[in-house]
Amino acid sequence: MPETALPQSDVYNRRYVGRIETAAYVLFDSSKSFNIDAYATRFVLDVLKINLVRLTLIGLINGIWDVVNDTFIGVIVDKTRTRWGKFKPYLILFAVPATIGTCLFWMAPLFFGTDPNDSGKFIYWLVLALVREGGGTFRSVSETGLLSTITPSPPERVSLITKAEVISQIWESFPEIAMGILIDLVNHKVIGVSLKSVYVTMGVGTTIVCGIMALLFFVVAKERVSQSVERPNIKEGMKSILNNRPMLMIMLSDFFGAFSISAGMDNYYIDVLGSASIKNVVRVLGAPMSFVSFSYVTWARRHFSTKALWIFGAHFGDLLAVMIFLIGSAGGKGKNGVFRKAKIMIPAMIIKEGLWLSTWGVKKVIPKEMFNEAMDYCEWKNGYRTEGMTVAAKSFFVKLVRNVTGSLQAALLNAIGYDLAAGFGMQSDATKYSLFAMSVLLPVATGIFGLFPKFFYNLGGEKREQMYRELFERRAVLCRNIAAASEQEEACRRQNLS
Repeated sequence: MPETALPQSDVYNRRYVGRIETAAYVLFDSSKSFNIDAYATRFVLDVLKINLVRLTLIGLINGIWDVVNDTFIGVIVDKTRTRWGKFKPYLILFAVPATIGTCLFWMAPLFFGTDPNDSGKFIYWLVLALVREGGGTFRSVSETGLLSTITPSPPERVSLITKAEVISQIWESFPEIAMGILIDLVNHKVIGVSLKSVYVTMGVGTTIVCGIMALLFFVVAKERVSQSVERPNIKEGMKSILNNRPMLMIMLSDFFGAFSISAGMDNYYIDVLGSASIKNVVRVLGAPMSFVSFSYVTWARRHFSTKALWIFGAHFGDLLAVMIFLIGSAGGKGKNGVFRKAKIMIPAMIIKEGLWLSTWGVKKVIPKEMFNEAMDYCEWKNGYRTEGMTVAAKSFFVKLVRNVTGSLQAALLNAIGYDLAAGFGMQSDATKYSLFAMSVLLPVATGIFGLFPKFFYNLGGEKREQMYRELFERRAVLCRNIAAASEQEEACRRQNLS
Protein backbone atom coordinates (compact mmCIF):
# COMPACT_ATOMS: atom_id res chain seq x y z
CA MET A 1 0.00 0.00 0.00
CA PRO A 2 1.15 3.62 -0.52
CA GLU A 3 2.87 5.40 2.35
CA THR A 4 0.53 7.50 4.48
CA ALA A 5 1.36 11.08 5.33
CA LEU A 6 3.31 11.71 8.50
CA PRO A 7 1.57 13.41 11.40
CA GLN A 8 1.55 17.19 11.24
CA SER A 9 3.80 18.62 13.95
CA ASP A 10 6.64 21.09 14.35
CA VAL A 11 9.25 18.34 14.27
CA TYR A 12 8.27 17.47 10.69
CA ASN A 13 7.58 20.98 9.39
CA ARG A 14 10.63 22.68 10.88
CA ARG A 15 13.84 23.00 8.89
CA TYR A 16 16.89 21.95 10.95
CA VAL A 17 19.75 21.84 8.44
CA GLY A 18 20.90 25.27 7.25
CA ARG A 19 22.17 26.28 3.84
CA ILE A 20 25.87 26.00 4.65
CA GLU A 21 25.44 22.54 6.13
CA THR A 22 23.28 21.48 3.18
CA ALA A 23 25.91 22.72 0.70
CA ALA A 24 28.62 20.92 2.67
CA TYR A 25 26.57 17.71 2.57
CA VAL A 26 26.21 17.98 -1.21
CA LEU A 27 30.00 18.37 -1.53
CA PHE A 28 30.52 15.43 0.80
CA ASP A 29 28.15 13.26 -1.22
CA SER A 30 30.08 14.23 -4.35
CA SER A 31 33.39 13.39 -2.67
CA LYS A 32 32.37 9.73 -2.45
CA SER A 33 32.24 9.48 -6.26
CA PHE A 34 34.67 12.24 -7.33
CA ASN A 35 37.46 9.75 -7.93
CA ILE A 36 38.84 7.14 -10.32
CA ASP A 37 38.10 4.14 -8.11
CA ALA A 38 36.25 2.49 -11.01
CA TYR A 39 39.67 1.93 -12.59
CA ALA A 40 41.33 0.51 -9.47
CA THR A 41 41.29 -3.03 -10.89
CA ARG A 42 42.83 -1.84 -14.17
CA PHE A 43 45.40 0.09 -12.15
CA VAL A 44 46.53 -3.13 -10.46
CA LEU A 45 46.47 -5.15 -13.70
CA ASP A 46 48.08 -2.61 -16.04
CA VAL A 47 50.39 -0.52 -13.85
CA LEU A 48 51.09 -1.97 -10.41
CA LYS A 49 51.10 -5.60 -11.63
CA ILE A 50 50.75 -7.86 -8.59
CA ASN A 51 50.67 -11.60 -9.14
CA LEU A 52 47.00 -12.66 -9.30
CA VAL A 53 47.51 -15.45 -6.78
CA ARG A 54 49.17 -13.05 -4.34
CA LEU A 55 46.43 -10.51 -4.97
CA THR A 56 43.86 -13.13 -4.04
CA LEU A 57 45.80 -13.86 -0.83
CA ILE A 58 45.84 -10.15 0.07
CA GLY A 59 42.09 -10.02 -0.44
CA LEU A 60 41.53 -13.01 1.84
CA ILE A 61 43.77 -11.68 4.64
CA ASN A 62 42.25 -8.21 4.45
CA GLY A 63 38.81 -9.82 4.41
CA ILE A 64 39.48 -11.64 7.68
CA TRP A 65 40.68 -8.40 9.29
CA ASP A 66 37.66 -6.59 7.88
CA VAL A 67 35.30 -9.07 9.53
CA VAL A 68 37.21 -9.03 12.83
CA ASN A 69 37.29 -5.24 13.23
CA ASP A 70 33.55 -5.01 12.59
CA THR A 71 32.95 -6.95 15.81
CA PHE A 72 34.37 -4.23 18.09
CA ILE A 73 34.40 -0.92 16.19
CA GLY A 74 30.60 -0.65 16.17
CA VAL A 75 30.52 -1.21 19.94
CA ILE A 76 33.17 1.50 20.49
CA VAL A 77 31.20 4.02 18.45
CA ASP A 78 27.89 3.24 20.18
CA LYS A 79 29.45 3.79 23.62
CA THR A 80 30.85 7.18 22.60
CA ARG A 81 29.29 10.32 24.12
CA THR A 82 31.01 13.69 23.60
CA ARG A 83 29.95 17.34 23.47
CA TRP A 84 30.36 17.16 19.68
CA GLY A 85 28.21 14.05 19.34
CA LYS A 86 28.57 10.33 18.93
CA PHE A 87 29.93 10.11 15.38
CA LYS A 88 31.53 13.44 14.48
CA PRO A 89 34.79 12.96 16.49
CA TYR A 90 35.71 9.80 14.56
CA LEU A 91 34.96 11.39 11.19
CA ILE A 92 37.23 14.35 11.91
CA LEU A 93 39.91 12.15 13.51
CA PHE A 94 40.21 9.79 10.52
CA ALA A 95 39.68 12.36 7.73
CA VAL A 96 43.34 13.28 7.14
CA PRO A 97 44.83 9.77 7.71
CA ALA A 98 42.26 8.32 5.29
CA THR A 99 43.28 10.85 2.64
CA ILE A 100 46.98 10.04 3.13
CA GLY A 101 46.26 6.30 2.92
CA THR A 102 44.41 6.66 -0.39
CA CYS A 103 47.23 8.82 -1.80
CA LEU A 104 49.69 6.05 -0.92
CA PHE A 105 47.40 3.60 -2.76
CA TRP A 106 47.75 5.50 -6.04
CA MET A 107 51.43 6.34 -5.46
CA ALA A 108 52.49 2.69 -5.12
CA PRO A 109 54.00 2.48 -8.68
CA LEU A 110 56.46 5.24 -7.69
CA PHE A 111 57.99 2.94 -5.08
CA PHE A 112 58.08 -0.37 -6.98
CA GLY A 113 58.77 -1.79 -10.43
CA THR A 114 56.51 -3.98 -12.56
CA ASP A 115 57.72 -7.38 -11.32
CA PRO A 116 54.48 -9.20 -10.29
CA ASN A 117 56.41 -11.31 -7.75
CA ASP A 118 58.13 -8.43 -5.93
CA SER A 119 57.90 -9.36 -2.21
CA GLY A 120 58.33 -5.76 -1.07
CA LYS A 121 55.37 -4.70 -3.19
CA PHE A 122 53.29 -7.57 -1.81
CA ILE A 123 54.01 -6.55 1.81
CA TYR A 124 53.37 -2.86 1.08
CA TRP A 125 50.01 -3.60 -0.57
CA LEU A 126 48.95 -5.94 2.24
CA VAL A 127 49.86 -3.53 5.08
CA LEU A 128 48.24 -0.60 3.29
CA ALA A 129 45.05 -2.62 2.75
CA LEU A 130 44.87 -3.57 6.44
CA VAL A 131 45.42 -0.02 7.70
CA ARG A 132 42.95 1.52 5.25
CA GLU A 133 40.35 -1.12 6.11
CA GLY A 134 40.52 -0.43 9.85
CA GLY A 135 40.17 3.32 9.43
CA GLY A 136 37.55 2.84 6.75
CA THR A 137 35.32 0.85 9.12
CA PHE A 138 35.41 3.62 11.74
CA ARG A 139 34.55 6.14 9.07
CA SER A 140 31.81 4.05 7.46
CA VAL A 141 30.03 3.36 10.76
CA SER A 142 30.28 6.99 11.89
CA GLU A 143 29.26 8.42 8.52
CA THR A 144 26.11 6.31 8.32
CA GLY A 145 25.22 7.17 11.91
CA LEU A 146 25.74 10.89 11.38
CA LEU A 147 23.47 10.97 8.34
CA SER A 148 20.70 9.20 10.28
CA THR A 149 20.85 11.79 13.09
CA ILE A 150 21.47 15.01 11.15
CA THR A 151 17.75 15.84 11.39
CA PRO A 152 14.77 14.28 13.22
CA SER A 153 12.50 15.14 10.28
CA PRO A 154 12.05 12.30 7.73
CA PRO A 155 10.85 14.68 4.96
CA GLU A 156 13.94 16.86 5.44
CA ARG A 157 16.15 13.75 5.37
CA VAL A 158 14.63 12.69 2.04
CA SER A 159 15.03 16.25 0.73
CA LEU A 160 18.72 16.29 1.71
CA ILE A 161 19.39 12.93 0.08
CA THR A 162 17.58 13.99 -3.11
CA LYS A 163 19.36 17.36 -3.35
CA ALA A 164 22.74 15.73 -2.84
CA GLU A 165 22.11 12.99 -5.42
CA VAL A 166 20.77 15.40 -8.06
CA ILE A 167 23.33 18.18 -7.69
CA SER A 168 26.38 15.95 -7.20
CA GLN A 169 25.60 14.11 -10.44
CA ILE A 170 26.50 17.26 -12.35
CA TRP A 171 30.21 16.95 -11.63
CA GLU A 172 31.00 13.82 -9.59
CA SER A 173 31.67 11.66 -12.68
CA PHE A 174 34.12 14.08 -14.34
CA PRO A 175 37.29 12.34 -13.04
CA GLU A 176 36.05 8.92 -14.13
CA ILE A 177 35.11 10.22 -17.59
CA ALA A 178 38.42 12.02 -17.97
CA MET A 179 40.30 8.93 -16.84
CA GLY A 180 38.61 6.78 -19.47
CA ILE A 181 39.61 9.25 -22.18
CA LEU A 182 43.19 9.45 -20.93
CA ILE A 183 43.54 5.64 -20.82
CA ASP A 184 42.38 5.42 -24.45
CA LEU A 185 44.77 8.17 -25.53
CA VAL A 186 47.68 6.35 -23.88
CA ASN A 187 46.70 2.87 -25.14
CA HIS A 188 46.29 4.13 -28.72
CA LYS A 189 49.58 6.10 -28.44
CA VAL A 190 47.94 9.46 -29.13
CA ILE A 191 49.77 11.11 -26.24
CA GLY A 192 53.29 10.38 -25.05
CA VAL A 193 52.45 9.94 -21.37
CA SER A 194 52.74 6.71 -19.41
CA LEU A 195 49.76 5.02 -17.76
CA LYS A 196 51.66 5.23 -14.49
CA SER A 197 51.79 9.03 -14.65
CA VAL A 198 48.11 9.26 -15.53
CA TYR A 199 47.01 7.02 -12.66
CA VAL A 200 49.26 8.65 -10.05
CA THR A 201 48.30 12.21 -11.03
CA MET A 202 44.57 11.59 -11.30
CA GLY A 203 44.43 9.30 -8.26
CA VAL A 204 46.31 11.60 -5.89
CA GLY A 205 44.67 14.77 -7.23
CA THR A 206 41.09 13.56 -6.82
CA THR A 207 41.89 12.07 -3.41
CA ILE A 208 43.07 15.42 -2.03
CA VAL A 209 40.03 17.25 -3.41
CA CYS A 210 37.69 14.61 -1.94
CA GLY A 211 39.44 14.75 1.41
CA ILE A 212 38.92 18.51 1.64
CA MET A 213 35.22 18.26 0.69
CA ALA A 214 34.58 15.50 3.23
CA LEU A 215 36.42 17.29 6.05
CA LEU A 216 34.40 20.46 5.42
CA PHE A 217 31.14 18.57 5.99
CA PHE A 218 32.44 16.74 9.06
CA VAL A 219 33.37 20.09 10.67
CA VAL A 220 30.06 21.91 10.05
CA ALA A 221 27.64 18.96 10.45
CA LYS A 222 25.60 18.53 13.64
CA GLU A 223 23.86 15.56 15.24
CA ARG A 224 20.30 16.56 16.11
CA VAL A 225 18.67 13.31 17.25
CA SER A 226 19.36 13.00 20.99
CA GLN A 227 20.98 9.78 22.13
CA SER A 228 19.95 8.05 25.34
CA VAL A 229 22.14 8.96 28.29
CA GLU A 230 22.78 5.29 29.10
CA ARG A 231 25.28 3.58 26.81
CA PRO A 232 23.82 0.33 25.40
CA ASN A 233 25.86 -2.79 26.10
CA ILE A 234 26.57 -5.54 23.59
CA LYS A 235 23.55 -7.60 24.69
CA GLU A 236 21.22 -4.63 24.26
CA GLY A 237 22.80 -3.87 20.91
CA MET A 238 22.17 -7.41 19.66
CA LYS A 239 18.60 -7.28 20.97
CA SER A 240 17.98 -4.01 19.11
CA ILE A 241 18.98 -5.73 15.86
CA LEU A 242 17.12 -8.99 16.35
CA ASN A 243 13.79 -7.32 17.20
CA ASN A 244 14.10 -4.84 14.32
CA ARG A 245 12.37 -6.67 11.47
CA PRO A 246 12.80 -3.87 8.88
CA MET A 247 16.55 -3.80 9.52
CA LEU A 248 16.77 -7.60 9.44
CA MET A 249 15.17 -7.67 6.00
CA ILE A 250 17.58 -4.99 4.77
CA MET A 251 20.51 -6.95 6.20
CA LEU A 252 19.36 -10.25 4.67
CA SER A 253 18.86 -8.64 1.27
CA ASP A 254 22.32 -7.09 1.41
CA PHE A 255 23.81 -10.41 2.54
CA PHE A 256 22.35 -12.47 -0.31
CA GLY A 257 23.03 -9.68 -2.80
CA ALA A 258 26.69 -9.70 -1.74
CA PHE A 259 27.16 -13.07 -3.47
CA SER A 260 27.03 -11.20 -6.79
CA ILE A 261 30.32 -11.66 -8.66
CA SER A 262 31.54 -9.76 -11.72
CA ALA A 263 34.64 -9.62 -13.87
CA GLY A 264 34.06 -5.86 -14.20
CA MET A 265 32.51 -3.95 -17.09
CA ASP A 266 35.72 -1.94 -17.52
CA ASN A 267 37.54 -5.14 -18.44
CA TYR A 268 34.88 -5.92 -21.06
CA TYR A 269 35.00 -2.42 -22.54
CA ILE A 270 38.80 -2.32 -22.70
CA ASP A 271 39.77 -5.92 -23.51
CA VAL A 272 36.85 -6.84 -25.79
CA LEU A 273 35.38 -3.68 -27.33
CA GLY A 274 38.75 -1.92 -27.28
CA SER A 275 38.04 1.36 -25.50
CA ALA A 276 37.63 2.58 -21.93
CA SER A 277 35.74 5.63 -23.26
CA ILE A 278 32.78 3.47 -24.33
CA LYS A 279 31.61 3.59 -20.72
CA ASN A 280 31.68 7.39 -20.88
CA VAL A 281 29.68 7.46 -24.12
CA VAL A 282 27.10 5.09 -22.66
CA ARG A 283 26.87 7.03 -19.41
CA VAL A 284 26.73 10.55 -20.90
CA LEU A 285 23.99 9.71 -23.40
CA GLY A 286 21.95 7.98 -20.71
CA ALA A 287 22.62 10.59 -18.01
CA PRO A 288 19.59 12.87 -18.68
CA MET A 289 17.30 10.07 -17.56
CA SER A 290 18.95 10.01 -14.13
CA PHE A 291 18.02 13.65 -13.52
CA VAL A 292 14.45 12.99 -14.66
CA SER A 293 14.22 10.00 -12.31
CA PHE A 294 14.43 12.18 -9.18
CA SER A 295 11.40 14.20 -10.25
CA TYR A 296 8.97 11.37 -9.59
CA VAL A 297 10.38 9.99 -6.30
CA THR A 298 7.95 11.97 -4.12
CA TRP A 299 5.03 11.02 -6.37
CA ALA A 300 6.12 7.36 -6.32
CA ARG A 301 6.25 7.32 -2.50
CA ARG A 302 2.65 8.56 -2.38
CA HIS A 303 1.38 5.91 -4.79
CA PHE A 304 3.53 2.85 -4.06
CA SER A 305 4.79 1.12 -0.94
CA THR A 306 8.42 1.32 0.14
CA LYS A 307 8.68 -2.43 -0.47
CA ALA A 308 7.54 -2.14 -4.10
CA LEU A 309 9.90 0.77 -4.82
CA TRP A 310 12.80 -1.06 -3.18
CA ILE A 311 12.29 -4.12 -5.38
CA PHE A 312 11.79 -2.05 -8.52
CA GLY A 313 14.86 0.15 -7.99
CA ALA A 314 17.14 -2.74 -7.06
CA HIS A 315 16.24 -5.33 -9.71
CA PHE A 316 14.99 -3.59 -12.85
CA GLY A 317 18.62 -3.37 -13.97
CA ASP A 318 18.97 -7.16 -13.65
CA LEU A 319 16.24 -7.70 -16.23
CA LEU A 320 17.98 -5.28 -18.60
CA ALA A 321 21.33 -7.07 -18.10
CA VAL A 322 19.80 -10.41 -19.12
CA MET A 323 18.53 -8.81 -22.33
CA ILE A 324 22.01 -7.43 -23.09
CA PHE A 325 23.52 -10.89 -22.57
CA LEU A 326 21.06 -12.47 -25.02
CA ILE A 327 21.85 -9.82 -27.63
CA GLY A 328 25.61 -10.17 -27.19
CA SER A 329 25.53 -13.98 -27.31
CA ALA A 330 23.99 -13.99 -30.80
CA GLY A 331 26.56 -15.19 -33.33
CA GLY A 332 28.41 -17.46 -30.93
CA LYS A 333 31.47 -17.13 -28.73
CA GLY A 334 34.06 -16.57 -31.44
CA LYS A 335 34.95 -13.72 -33.78
CA ASN A 336 31.40 -13.57 -35.18
CA GLY A 337 29.84 -13.04 -31.76
CA VAL A 338 27.77 -9.87 -31.45
CA PHE A 339 29.41 -9.20 -28.05
CA ARG A 340 32.57 -8.18 -29.98
CA LYS A 341 30.78 -5.78 -32.34
CA ALA A 342 30.91 -2.26 -30.95
CA LYS A 343 28.44 -0.93 -33.56
CA ILE A 344 25.72 -3.16 -32.11
CA MET A 345 26.73 -3.36 -28.47
CA ILE A 346 27.25 0.36 -27.87
CA PRO A 347 23.70 1.39 -28.99
CA ALA A 348 22.28 -1.54 -27.00
CA MET A 349 24.22 -0.48 -23.91
CA ILE A 350 23.08 3.15 -24.34
CA ILE A 351 19.42 2.09 -24.43
CA LYS A 352 19.95 -0.21 -21.46
CA GLU A 353 21.71 2.55 -19.50
CA GLY A 354 18.97 5.08 -20.25
CA LEU A 355 16.25 2.70 -19.07
CA TRP A 356 18.23 1.75 -15.97
CA LEU A 357 18.99 5.37 -15.06
CA SER A 358 15.29 6.19 -15.35
CA THR A 359 14.99 4.36 -12.00
CA TRP A 360 18.07 6.00 -10.48
CA GLY A 361 16.17 8.33 -8.14
CA VAL A 362 14.27 5.45 -6.57
CA LYS A 363 17.42 3.31 -6.41
CA LYS A 364 19.45 6.00 -4.62
CA VAL A 365 16.91 7.67 -2.32
CA ILE A 366 14.70 4.81 -1.09
CA PRO A 367 17.40 2.49 0.40
CA LYS A 368 19.09 5.34 2.26
CA GLU A 369 15.85 6.53 3.80
CA MET A 370 14.86 2.93 4.58
CA PHE A 371 17.99 2.56 6.70
CA ASN A 372 17.26 5.83 8.49
CA GLU A 373 13.66 4.78 9.16
CA ALA A 374 14.82 1.38 10.40
CA MET A 375 17.08 3.16 12.92
CA ASP A 376 14.11 5.28 14.01
CA TYR A 377 12.22 1.99 14.41
CA CYS A 378 15.06 0.77 16.67
CA GLU A 379 14.63 3.86 18.86
CA TRP A 380 10.85 3.43 18.90
CA LYS A 381 11.05 -0.27 19.79
CA ASN A 382 13.84 -0.12 22.39
CA GLY A 383 14.13 3.46 23.64
CA TYR A 384 17.72 3.83 22.40
CA ARG A 385 19.64 3.90 19.11
CA THR A 386 22.50 1.55 18.18
CA GLU A 387 23.73 2.90 14.85
CA GLY A 388 27.27 1.71 15.47
CA MET A 389 26.49 -1.93 16.22
CA THR A 390 23.75 -2.03 13.58
CA VAL A 391 26.00 -0.69 10.81
CA ALA A 392 28.78 -3.03 11.95
CA ALA A 393 26.46 -6.05 11.98
CA LYS A 394 24.94 -5.02 8.65
CA SER A 395 28.35 -4.79 7.02
CA PHE A 396 29.80 -7.78 8.90
CA PHE A 397 27.89 -10.42 6.96
CA VAL A 398 28.14 -8.53 3.68
CA LYS A 399 31.89 -8.18 4.07
CA LEU A 400 32.17 -11.83 5.07
CA VAL A 401 30.80 -12.74 1.65
CA ARG A 402 32.30 -9.93 -0.43
CA ASN A 403 35.78 -10.45 0.89
CA VAL A 404 35.61 -13.97 -0.50
CA THR A 405 33.83 -13.08 -3.74
CA GLY A 406 35.95 -9.94 -4.16
CA SER A 407 39.17 -11.88 -3.86
CA LEU A 408 37.71 -14.37 -6.32
CA GLN A 409 37.76 -11.77 -9.10
CA ALA A 410 41.49 -12.20 -9.53
CA ALA A 411 41.07 -15.98 -9.32
CA LEU A 412 38.28 -15.89 -11.92
CA LEU A 413 40.43 -13.86 -14.31
CA ASN A 414 43.19 -16.39 -13.83
CA ALA A 415 40.74 -19.28 -14.40
CA ILE A 416 39.51 -17.93 -17.76
CA GLY A 417 43.08 -17.55 -18.98
CA TYR A 418 43.51 -13.79 -18.55
CA ASP A 419 47.13 -12.99 -19.44
CA LEU A 420 48.74 -9.99 -17.71
CA ALA A 421 51.47 -9.95 -20.35
CA ALA A 422 49.15 -10.19 -23.38
CA GLY A 423 48.90 -6.43 -23.95
CA PHE A 424 46.02 -4.22 -25.03
CA GLY A 425 43.27 -6.12 -26.90
CA MET A 426 45.28 -9.33 -27.18
CA GLN A 427 43.33 -11.71 -24.90
CA SER A 428 42.15 -14.98 -26.53
CA ASP A 429 38.64 -15.34 -28.06
CA ALA A 430 37.52 -17.67 -25.25
CA THR A 431 38.77 -15.23 -22.62
CA LYS A 432 36.95 -12.33 -24.28
CA TYR A 433 33.60 -14.11 -24.28
CA SER A 434 34.12 -15.14 -20.67
CA LEU A 435 34.81 -11.50 -19.78
CA PHE A 436 31.53 -10.51 -21.46
CA ALA A 437 29.47 -13.20 -19.73
CA MET A 438 31.08 -12.62 -16.35
CA SER A 439 30.53 -8.86 -16.60
CA VAL A 440 26.89 -8.91 -17.72
CA LEU A 441 25.14 -12.14 -16.68
CA LEU A 442 27.17 -13.53 -13.78
CA PRO A 443 26.39 -10.61 -11.40
CA VAL A 444 22.65 -11.15 -11.96
CA ALA A 445 22.77 -14.92 -11.52
CA THR A 446 24.87 -14.81 -8.36
CA GLY A 447 23.02 -11.91 -6.71
CA ILE A 448 19.39 -12.82 -7.45
CA PHE A 449 18.71 -14.21 -3.95
CA GLY A 450 18.90 -10.66 -2.59
CA LEU A 451 15.41 -10.18 -4.03
CA PHE A 452 13.54 -12.53 -1.69
CA PRO A 453 13.94 -10.81 1.73
CA LYS A 454 12.52 -7.63 0.21
CA PHE A 455 9.06 -9.21 0.06
CA PHE A 456 8.97 -9.40 3.89
CA TYR A 457 9.76 -5.73 4.62
CA ASN A 458 6.89 -4.38 6.74
CA LEU A 459 7.57 -0.78 7.86
CA GLY A 460 4.97 1.41 6.17
CA GLY A 461 1.45 2.79 6.24
CA GLU A 462 -0.22 3.24 9.62
CA LYS A 463 2.61 1.53 11.48
CA ARG A 464 5.12 4.08 10.19
CA GLU A 465 2.77 6.95 11.03
CA GLN A 466 2.28 5.69 14.60
CA MET A 467 6.03 5.25 15.04
CA TYR A 468 6.86 8.83 14.15
CA ARG A 469 3.99 10.26 16.20
CA GLU A 470 5.21 8.45 19.33
CA LEU A 471 8.87 9.20 18.61
CA PHE A 472 8.11 12.92 18.46
CA GLU A 473 6.54 12.79 21.91
CA ARG A 474 9.40 10.74 23.39
CA ARG A 475 12.12 12.95 21.93
CA ALA A 476 10.45 16.07 23.29
CA VAL A 477 10.45 14.55 26.81
CA LEU A 478 14.09 13.39 26.45
CA CYS A 479 15.23 16.85 25.38
CA ARG A 480 13.44 18.45 28.35
CA ASN A 481 15.02 15.95 30.76
CA ILE A 482 18.51 16.54 29.34
CA ALA A 483 18.02 20.31 29.55
CA ALA A 484 16.82 20.06 33.17
CA ALA A 485 19.77 17.84 34.11
CA SER A 486 22.18 20.30 32.51
CA GLU A 487 20.64 23.21 34.43
CA GLN A 488 20.86 21.26 37.69
CA GLU A 489 24.48 20.35 37.03
CA GLU A 490 25.33 23.99 36.28
CA ALA A 491 23.58 25.13 39.46
CA CYS A 492 25.57 22.63 41.54
CA ARG A 493 28.80 23.79 39.92
CA ARG A 494 28.07 27.43 40.74
CA GLN A 495 27.15 26.51 44.31
CA ASN A 496 30.44 24.64 44.77
CA LEU A 497 32.38 27.59 43.37
CA SER A 498 30.71 29.96 45.80
